[in-house]
Amino acid sequence: MSASDDPRRVHFQSPESLVEQLDAIADLFGTDRTDLLVEAIREYIEDTAHSNQFQELVAERYYDDELDFETVKRLVDPETAQRFRLLKADLDGEPYDLAAPEDTDIYDGDRRSVVPETVDESTDDA
Repeated sequence: MSASDDPRRVHFQSPESLVEQLDAIADLFGTDRTDLLVEAIREYIEDTAHSNQFQELVAERYYDDELDFETVKRLVDPETAQRFRLLKADLDGEPYDLAAPEDTDIYDGDRRSVVPETVDESTDDA
């Protein structure tokens, strides 16, 4: 378990009726309230991270320099984060001198080299 996965105690208030429902559901599944809350949070984050609206918001804030790249990587999948980074570099007019991500294959195994065509200037069309 990494340091970021270590349990952390949080405290929040909730309507009593929701807590009672949550406890009843936990009893049915033979688990506890915390396990259900953690699972619900995971599912919410997963659903949110893949929604177009959320990704557009992250991109907008990143392009406006309101989020740094490390935060973007925590909010969206690595491929999307890298795409945002490339687009931001393009928008900023920076050169494309970015290292490929180590945790994802952005080419999906299909890598090809492209050799530019050379133009023979010795021939005259006239």
